[in-house]
Order: sequence, then structure tokens, then C-alpha cells
Amino acid sequence: MNKKGLLVVLFFGSIMVTSGFGLQNMMTPPEQESTDLTLTGTPADNFPEEQRAQFCGSGDAKSTKYVTEFSIPTECTNPLSIVTDYDGNVWFTQTNTGKLAKFDPILEVFTEYENPLWPEGARSMMWGIDYAPDGSVWFTDESYDSVWKFSTIDESYERISYPSEGNSLPQRLVVEGSQIIINDFTGNKLTFLDPNQSGEDINYLSIPSPVDESVTAGFAVDEDDNIWYTNWLFQQGGVLVKFNQNGYLDTVANSDDKFLPLLDFIEIYELPSELLTPNGAEVADDGSIWLADTTSSSFFSFDPVTAQFTQYVTADPLLSTYGNQTGIVKSPISRPYWVESDEQGRIVFNEQTANNISVMDPKSQSLTEYHVPSKNPNWGDCDSGTGAVLDDCGVAQIFDFAVDGEKIWFTEWVENNIGVVDTSLPLPLEIELSSNSITLAPGESQNFDFVVSSKSSRDLTDASLIISSTRDFLSVLPANDSYQTFQLNSDSSHLISTALNISEDAVPGTYKVLLGVQLPEVAISKYVTVTVE
Repeated sequence: MNKKGLLVVLFFGSIMVTSGFGLQNMMTPPEQESTDLTLTGTPADNFPEEQRAQFCGSGDAKSTKYVTEFSIPTECTNPLSIVTDYDGNVWFTQTNTGKLAKFDPILEVFTEYENPLWPEGARSMMWGIDYAPDGSVWFTDESYDSVWKFSTIDESYERISYPSEGNSLPQRLVVEGSQIIINDFTGNKLTFLDPNQSGEDINYLSIPSPVDESVTAGFAVDEDDNIWYTNWLFQQGGVLVKFNQNGYLDTVANSDDKFLPLLDFIEIYELPSELLTPNGAEVADDGSIWLADTTSSSFFSFDPVTAQFTQYVTADPLLSTYGNQTGIVKSPISRPYWVESDEQGRIVFNEQTANNISVMDPKSQSLTEYHVPSKNPNWGDCDSGTGAVLDDCGVAQIFDFAVDGEKIWFTEWVENNIGVVDTSLPLPLEIELSSNSITLAPGESQNFDFVVSSKSSRDLTDASLIISSTRDFLSVLPANDSYQTFQLNSDSSHLISTALNISEDAVPGTYKVLLGVQLPEVAISKYVTVTVE
């Protein structure tokens, strides 16, 4: 296992342990020691037999009303980063083969492109991918410190060495105008590459991050070409950085001093203490910055004008995602990972351990969480103790997604599938709040009602109440225990009463409470803004 693989194992192993079940060797399994190995002639041979179910998939592709999955023809490819082109074709990387693959959603046909430059039996996490206007697909490769270019015209690969100094890990990649931007997760820098260069004479511009010994995570570019990204230390906090790239590049071009002080071109905002692991970053159409926190169930917005952060929370993960057969999971979390925005200004993110693709509408303050049906039980506490595992238990490790109009394409790293969410389909119910906001003082309580209206022609069974808060001192209790599981008859409405309580030790501020209904295939909720005076 190389040093980067080990770091990723430790990092992801740590955050999975905090949710209640230790998962070792997540990214890179140990080398096979047994000589008694059944070869399949497929990429599954890269894994020991006892780990193939864990990494290669646990069953056939599944679908719901909102989610459709497709099985990749080659076994055990470990699909990761994903993007769509201008014709709607879906491109994704295969971390267990080194190949790029294409899926035609009209013909429902996969094409996997052999990579003659890839070492036999090699594996690498390929976190970043983008499609360029010239018809090339660019993607990152952490194991070999590389950036790859694939020409969709002549179907050829070109490997470009990434500037590695110490422990580099090229991660996310965006083709932005005449340049490619890459964050170096462990190398703690942003790197700029001219995609028109070719051959061995590749020039990079690398910008070191302002916080030493931290990681440089996901990034986004605003309408003024400023780059927003985060620097953080694991479970120790960090900063949101605004980098004035135009000012910096113009000054570099017109100056003989190539060692310009970085602080002259950046603004730094301290992250709130509740935000520990901001991987995903996105700039919305209104200029707000959105960050996904991978060690909680929260995601955050940042207003550049007021420099204020607002914390949002997801619904709790379904029990089926983590199983909890040993009872060790005390506080399951959803782990929002990457974040993007769509053409309607909605915020889209993946919930790694809730097995969801989620859409938040800032205008209506609503959240829709689409549940992905495929689950791998080897990534949850799913063992019944009798040697068998629970049905419909685990997670598919949905590590990336791509927004294409009203469709959201995603990969399932340990189920060997790709899938798509169709957000244009009508939802089965609607939430109407009695008020969008409420103001209370510490120690006060107030009743709060909302109406759930069915929009379905059939009865909605197995419905349960969603109540999530961003603070322990702000609690919401249902007035009736029967709300935990109930049936909503077709074309009917249901009044739900709750009591909102603010404890005496509450900190003044503005907070969000999520209220809604969880169904097996989708969760539908709205946010109430609570002001504590």
C-alpha cells in the first residue's frame, strides 16, 4: 500500500469508525497472501476472494420510481468520478482498471476504453473528472501523481505527470475556460494547468494554501473568477479561502518577482466550530458558497456579503443503511460529501452513509433526499450474528455525481453500478409549514404545526416523521408518538403537531430545524428558521 493509499484508508476509516462501525482497508485491501486463489479473468482478481463481495458488488442493479441503476458489464471496476458531455453521454473513471468508460443513456450501452498505459493489476482513486470543449475528458489519478487526458475523437490516452512534492494527492479537477484547476488534497495547494499544452513540456502554476500542514479540499469558481476552497485539519477546524486568481495572475504576468506574497490575493474566513470536514464546495447562482461536511449530517451556506455561515441538516439515515445489529451505532450520520448546483439554483449533494442523492432548494427552503436502492452489506453493521446478513442493508459508497439538467448521474463504488435520479418526476407528498420562522428566548417553548398532503393516487405506507435540528439546545418533540410511523391515505392531508423547545443554555443566533416525512424511496422536508434571542 503506498503512502497516499494509507492516508486515505486512515482518513476514511476514522470517519466511518465515528459513526459506529470500524471499516478497515476501505480504499486499498491488503495484498493477497494465500496461494489458493480462484482467478476469474476479470478485475476482481485484484482483490482477495474473501473481499470480492465487499469491493465488487453484492447483487444486480435495482431501481425505484425516482432512481434507475445500470450494471457495468465488466465485473469489479469500482466506478468513481463521473461527468456528462454536451450530448448527454455519461463518462466515468474505473479505479480498479485504469479505464475511462462511457454510457449512452438513450441506447443504454456501455463502452469501456482500454488504457494501454495502465500497469497491470494497478488500482488508483480517481476523484476528479471534467469534459473539455475540444472533446477530451480529463481526470486525476492519485496513485501515480498523474493527470490523464482522453481524446474522445481518436480514443487515445495521454498521461501527464502531476507536480509532486512530498505527499501529493491530485483530487478534484475542473476545466475552467483556458485552464484546468486541480486541488492537491495532501499537497496543500491549488494547481493550474494549460490544457493546450502537450508532450513532456508541461508547465504548471501551483498556489500554496495559507494554512500549513492542512489539506486543500474541494473548490469552486465564482462569476468574478475568484476561487473558493477550504483548508482544514482533521477534526480541528479550518478556514474558507477566497483566492483572487485574476489579480494574482495579472500581477505575476507583469512583475519580475515570481514570489509574490499570497496573502495579498486571498481573504480568509474562519470556519464555524461545527464544520470539521468540508470536502465539497460550490458557488450558487446568487453568489452564496455551499460546503458539505463529511463528518456530520450537515451542510453549510456562506454569505460573502455578511460573512455569515448558516448550518443545515439532513434527515437521519434509514436504519437499513447501517443495520446496527450490534447496537454500536448511537448517532448515525449521513455524511454529505460533494456539492454542486443545478440550472434551477438548487443545491445537489451526495450523502455517503445515508445512500442518498439530495436536492436542496434555497428559495423554498426544502430538501428532497432520493434513496438509492442498491446497498452492499459489507459496509454496514449488517451481520445478524448467525452468519447471514440482513436484506437491503449497507451502502453502495456513492462517491460522486454529475448534474445534467434535471437528471443527476452517480457512481456506486462498491456495487459496480452507475445510476440516475430523475428530479422532474412529481413527488408523492407536499409539506406546508404553519410558519417559515419562529423567534424564542432561552427557556421558552412553542407549539408548531405543519400539514402533510398526499399527491399520490395510492396510499403511502411506511411513512415516518423527520425531525432534525442543528443544535442540542433546540429540540422538537412530536405531540403524538404515532407520528413515528404512519400511513398517509391517497389525496389526503395530515396535520402534525410538535412542540419546539429552547433550553436555558441556548446560544443566541439563527438556526435551522428540518421537518418532513420519510418514505422508503424518498424523504421530503422543509426548514424552519428559528431565531434565539
